[in-house]
Amino acid sequence: MAREAVPAAVHIIGVPLDLGAGRRGVDMGPSALRIAGIDEKIAALGIRVTEKGDIEAPIQETRLAGDPSKKYLREIAAVCEALCRLALASQEEGAVPVVLGGDHSIGAGSVAASAACARRLGVPLGLIWVDAHGDMNTPASSTSGNVHGMPLSAILGQEPVELARLCASSPMVPPERTVLIGIRNLDAREKEIVRASGVHVFTMKDVDRLGIAVVAERALGIAGAGGARLHVSFDVDACDPLVAPGVGTPVRGGLDYREAHTLMELVAESRQLAALDLVEVNPVLDVRNSTAVLATELALSALGLDIL
Repeated sequence: MAREAVPAAVHIIGVPLDLGAGRRGVDMGPSALRIAGIDEKIAALGIRVTEKGDIEAPIQETRLAGDPSKKYLREIAAVCEALCRLALASQEEGAVPVVLGGDHSIGAGSVAASAACARRLGVPLGLIWVDAHGDMNTPASSTSGNVHGMPLSAILGQEPVELARLCASSPMVPPERTVLIGIRNLDAREKEIVRASGVHVFTMKDVDRLGIAVVAERALGIAGAGGARLHVSFDVDACDPLVAPGVGTPVRGGLDYREAHTLMELVAESRQLAALDLVEVNPVLDVRNSTAVLATELALSALGLDIL
């Protein structure tokens, strides 16, 4: 274990939210990750772990979807605002918040916290968004109205505005410091949005061509330039369904086990990690909790567990 890469403290924050997803079940993701032993395994690295419990999140049966172009957005924004406050407090205490989702709409709240902390510290923030999807749709472009396909658009200061203005921070991260890795499933309208956004994208074709080490090093050089703090938001559907079957929107041809770990190991070596999201684990679709186990192992790699 590379001791110098291990943070002193981690706060575990659960966000059992599935209102942004089109398929039920990711609200049980935080429980699955805890059952996989994420708290005690991080503590075994010599890190002081504080369990912050779960942010209260409503279920679909108690709410109306509202505007079909941005379903449940009011409720999602309220959960993200609560997450922003809690994750910001963790960072201000010197801890790395490890946020357990829940669907990827919660990324808007956790990145808002990192942006607010970086702003107060007077340092830049870079974002590495690991995902099979772009998550840059807007209510106008989305064909489903599912908000988990929109958080990165909000993070970059676009729509939906209810998420873009969390913690009074917009844009949260500039596009030139935003890197997407593992992309392989974009609809036609979203391709146009991503191309026009100015973000850096490494598709799975790039991973195949360059190798994950080169991709990771380039991504870290872009997002972490100038000593920036790093927020890593990892949607487990970035991994191939062969190693991560328990996700709501699986897409074949994703990161394999070692590629995902190499990426996280290089994040740890950068010593710039400020916050980590692990989202879209769906126990309903999983096999013997294997996807939650994988996500736990990836967290350990990002926090400094090394091979030798």
